[in-house]
Amino acid sequence: MAKASIASPKNWHIPKISPLAGLILGILILFTCLVYSVTLGAAAIPFSKVLASFITFDGSYEHLVIQTVRLPRSLFAVVVGAALAVAGALMQGLTRNPLADPGILGIESGAALAVVVTIFIFGSSSLSMFTVVAFLGAGTTAMLVYLLGSLGRGGATPLNLTIAGAAITALISSFITAILILSQRTLDEIRFWLAGSLAGRDFNILFSTLPFVVIGLILAFALGRQITTMSLGDEVAKGLGQQTAWVKILTAISVVLLAGSSVSLAGPIGFIGLVVPHMVRFFIKADYRWILPYSAVVGATLLLVADVAARILLKPQELPVGVMTALIGSPFFVYLAKSKVKK
Repeated sequence: MAKASIASPKNWHIPKISPLAGLILGILILFTCLVYSVTLGAAAIPFSKVLASFITFDGSYEHLVIQTVRLPRSLFAVVVGAALAVAGALMQGLTRNPLADPGILGIESGAALAVVVTIFIFGSSSLSMFTVVAFLGAGTTAMLVYLLGSLGRGGATPLNLTIAGAAITALISSFITAILILSQRTLDEIRFWLAGSLAGRDFNILFSTLPFVVIGLILAFALGRQITTMSLGDEVAKGLGQQTAWVKILTAISVVLLAGSSVSLAGPIGFIGLVVPHMVRFFIKADYRWILPYSAVVGATLLLVADVAARILLKPQELPVGVMTALIGSPFFVYLAKSKVKK
């Protein structure tokens, strides 16, 4: 009798799918997570009641929770996760720095400092004001980190930018801490937001910031081909006829729009922009025309899952979603620092 043979894992054939099919599959997974995000929380709500709240809204407690609390929160997670992931992918592609991320390079901290200073000086201000100052803080910090990184030996290398970003982030964190110690009122208004939170948001906040996110995403997707070329190096890009200065300027505008919007919506949420592009590169190696939309979908999904975990892990209490992303991202950051920075 012939013995049955078991194929070695090395001989297993993993079917490949086209990037478009994979993106569609990712969108379907995102939609499924969105549905579950609305049903899960301190008290689980059946999907039938979620559906009924859209078809025959009756003003009941559960329908109100769905429409005014869970659905806005879930949509916030989608928008913020997509914005942070795409911003991180843009930064990694442009700087060729595997550790580039709006949080690690200080852009989120700069936006947060601008918002804290605004509250400290003017008190509670309008949402539009928070968005504007978050953009200004993000843009100023991005330019400062790039300037400091360029002063190091070898110019703006990945290591120099990472060190400059870490230094600026530490400095900004000390400023924020000093302000919060001096002003109890500012601390009371902003402490949960500073940890990165999606709680207590409504559609008015989302609608006021969504246009900036959409513009940033459209600009990012339009730059996909150019970022692919830039990821090969400035000299190669120039040799291929790339207008590198304009690409850098437009990419910086997109990153500031996306990072500033996300901070104004949910506070500084770390590691999404770092982790997601590396996850995407398991499937899409180097083509940023696909890496960027994949990052948007995977980033939205990952933040949704992290927010659900933050809600149910210690229910009926909940953790800030920034705590959950840090738990996911910190080990990944250590791995990247050990394996890729020296290369």
